[in-house]
Amino acid sequence: MNVRRRKLRTDNEEEPDDELASRQKKTSQPGRKYFSILVVLGTLFLGYIAIASDLKPMRIGSKAIDTLAFSLNLQKPFYVVVIDAGSTGSRVLAFTFHEFILNGNLMLDGELFSEVKPGLSSFADRPQDAAKSLTTLLNKAKTVIPQSEWSRTLLTMKATAGLRLLPEHKANGILEECRKLFQTSGFQVSKNSISIMDGTDEGIFSWFTVNFLLERFSSLGSQSTVAALDLGGGSTQVTFQPDNEQARQLEKHIYTINVFNHNMSLYTHSYLGMGLMAARKAILTHGVDPEDASLKLPTELRSECINPIVSAEWSYGGRDYVVKGPTNGTYKLVKTQNFAGGDENKPIVRFPECLKIVEKHVSTLANKPIGLKDHEVYAFSYYFDRATEVALIDPFLGGVVQLSSLLKQAMETCDYPNTDQPFMCLDLTFIYVLLKDGFGLEPSTKLYLYKKIRGHELSWALGAAFNVLQNGL
Repeated sequence: MNVRRRKLRTDNEEEPDDELASRQKKTSQPGRKYFSILVVLGTLFLGYIAIASDLKPMRIGSKAIDTLAFSLNLQKPFYVVVIDAGSTGSRVLAFTFHEFILNGNLMLDGELFSEVKPGLSSFADRPQDAAKSLTTLLNKAKTVIPQSEWSRTLLTMKATAGLRLLPEHKANGILEECRKLFQTSGFQVSKNSISIMDGTDEGIFSWFTVNFLLERFSSLGSQSTVAALDLGGGSTQVTFQPDNEQARQLEKHIYTINVFNHNMSLYTHSYLGMGLMAARKAILTHGVDPEDASLKLPTELRSECINPIVSAEWSYGGRDYVVKGPTNGTYKLVKTQNFAGGDENKPIVRFPECLKIVEKHVSTLANKPIGLKDHEVYAFSYYFDRATEVALIDPFLGGVVQLSSLLKQAMETCDYPNTDQPFMCLDLTFIYVLLKDGFGLEPSTKLYLYKKIRGHELSWALGAAFNVLQNGL
C-alpha cells in the first residue's frame, strides 16, 4: 500500500513540548501564577462570555477561560503567511493563531485573503515579472502583521498545477526569482519555503481545512467527515475518508495522516489536466491539428461548445486564442421576453454535440474515486464560482444543489447566446460530466457549494499553515 504520513494537529490535540520551538517564538504560559486568577475571573465572567460567544455547553468552560485569557493579554497572537500560486492567479492568506491557554494547542483567530491575476505560469518567459507580481500580496500581508513580528512569521509559497504543467526549466526559473523576492521580504524563510506542491498534499490540505472549519473531527469515523472536491484551473482534487471496503479498492491512493493523535486512512487523488481551464483548452482544441495548436501566434479555435455568434479572446498557459462557435451554427425558435410576445430565431449551442466532446475528454480520466457518492460532498473553487455566476446559489452564503440542477442549467445556458459569458455553456457541461461520469455521482447527489465556512476561505492554505507550523519550512 502506498502510504504517506502527515501530522495535522487541531485545537483538540496535545502538542509535544518542543513543538514550534525552533521556528516560532513561544508565547510564555501564565503558569501557576495566573491559574488561580483565571479560575476566579472565569467563574465571575463565565455566564457573560458564554452568552456573548454562543458557546456549546460541553465547550463553554475551556473556551471561556481561553477567551478571557486572550482579552487580558495573557497570550500573544502569532502569524503564518501562505502564498497559493495557482494556475489562474496567486493568492495570499495571512493567518493569525494563538496557543490555547490550557494545553498550548493551535487556535485559528483570523485571516487575510487577497488575490492577483494572472497566475505565475503566465510569466513562463519572464520569471522576474512573475516574482514581481507577488509584491502586492506580500505588502497586503504586512498590513495585518506587526512589523516586530515579521522576522518570526513563517512565509511559504506552494505552486499548483500551473507550474506543474510548465517545462521544468521554466518552472524552476520562476521559483528561483520568487526565492530572491522572499529573502528580502522581512519574513522568516528557508530554502524549502518555495516549492511546487504535490497534488496529494493539495488534496489532503483542502480536506483538512473543510473538516476543521466544519468541526467534523470530534468523531473520527468515516461517516463524520465530509469529502472535499477542489476544482482548480489545471487540476482537480478529490479527497475523502473511505470505509474499509472502499479503502481496499482504492489502495493505490490511500494515505495515512495523523489528526487528534489518531491515524486516519484518507483517499486523495489529483487529476492533472482535469482542472477547468486545462479541460476547456482540451475541449476547444478537439479535432485541431497538433501542429497548428503549437503555433505561438494567436490561434483561432472553433468549437461546438461555443455559441455561433460568439467571438472571444482567451489566454491560457501563455498562449492567446480567438474562440468562436462552429461555422454552420444552429438556430432555434424561442419565446421572447418582451410584452409583444412571439417567437425569435436565436443561435444556440448544439448541446448533444458538445456533450459528446466533453464526455470523450472526461472518459480519459483513470483511477475513479469509488465510493465518493456515499459521502457528503463539499465542492469549492471553480465549482462554487460557476454555480454563483448562473444564480444556482447565493454568492455570499453559498448553498446546496443537486447534481441534476447543473445539467438543467447547462442545457438552458447552451440555448442562450450570452456574449458576456462565452464559455459558460462549456464550463457547466464539463463540470456536470466530470462529477457524474468521472467521479460517479448520482443526479440526486447533493453538492454543498461554499467559498467560506465560519468566515474562513475554503482552500488548501489553512491545512498547509498547520503543517508548516508543526513540521517547519
